[in-house]
Amino acid sequence: MTTPGRSAPTIVDVAREAGVSKSLVSLAIRGDAGVSDATRLRILDVAERLGYHSNALARGLVKGRTQVVGLLVSDLSNPYFADVVEGIEEDAAATGLGTVIGHGRGSVDVLARRLDEVLDLGVDGVIVISAMLDAATLDRASSRRPIVMVGRPFDAPRRVSVVRNHDEHGAQAAVGHLLDLGHQRIVHVASSRRAAATARRASYESTMQEAGLEPQVVEAADGGVSQALDLFARTGGPTACFAGNDRIGTAMIHDALERGVEVPGDLSVVGYDNSEVGRLMRPALTTVEQPREAMGREAMRLLLARIDGDREVAEVTLEPRLVLRASTGPAREAPPSA
Repeated sequence: MTTPGRSAPTIVDVAREAGVSKSLVSLAIRGDAGVSDATRLRILDVAERLGYHSNALARGLVKGRTQVVGLLVSDLSNPYFADVVEGIEEDAAATGLGTVIGHGRGSVDVLARRLDEVLDLGVDGVIVISAMLDAATLDRASSRRPIVMVGRPFDAPRRVSVVRNHDEHGAQAAVGHLLDLGHQRIVHVASSRRAAATARRASYESTMQEAGLEPQVVEAADGGVSQALDLFARTGGPTACFAGNDRIGTAMIHDALERGVEVPGDLSVVGYDNSEVGRLMRPALTTVEQPREAMGREAMRLLLARIDGDREVAEVTLEPRLVLRASTGPAREAPPSA
């Protein structure tokens, strides 16, 4: 072990103590082939006894790398982003890479500044977990370092690989589930006007129209939850809600129960994301699961390929799945009158 006042042990110290060459120590510690099991164990035992730790950063700098990747997140308070980051960090750690996070705090301007700051650190590449930045900004960034985006852009950047969820299929599954339960008056509370939310809204509308039903959309930013519940209170109002994300879905359940509306007895609710808050809600929220951790792992795979010199720009779309819980049930004959 290293004692105070003494310099940290080096690879030379390990080699001398183990009676092998420096190159053999390096091979053993990296786990490369060419070292017998017995020799590897002896070298590792010596390294542990001496307190030697290989310097991954120094090795990376020799190769022109920092062994660190940047993660750019638009809103860490949203569980979706945290789950994607978890998938990325697991795979980054497994490959010996560190991560540094830039938080945009829900602002496109802050997000753009954080992107520049992360790039200025000299990271090997950046995964942008947001669709807020425009294609031009991402293209400029990709001229400095490899960039992979997790999310659904309105306009795909030319030199940036994209991993996204199939929002159309997710919305279709949510609305189809409510239709199968006999609901015909289904309101959609749209989460935003960004690309993924727009795709979910369009799929909701087309699914309703194909069933011969009238779509009805309210915007979350305009008090959508309250508007939807006001509609419910009218004769002939909606009996079900497809929420644009789980935050809206859980708010709908909470506010409905506060008004004395039974869920799902009077009103069925489906969310989107399959976040922890939806699982803990009572009644638990039926939702569409985005494969968030899988999206993070896929983004990490694409980024590593780009770092290693692969110039191919890819767009990967992962399939969501419907998660049935207690917030949906058969439609009643009619909603309560005002």
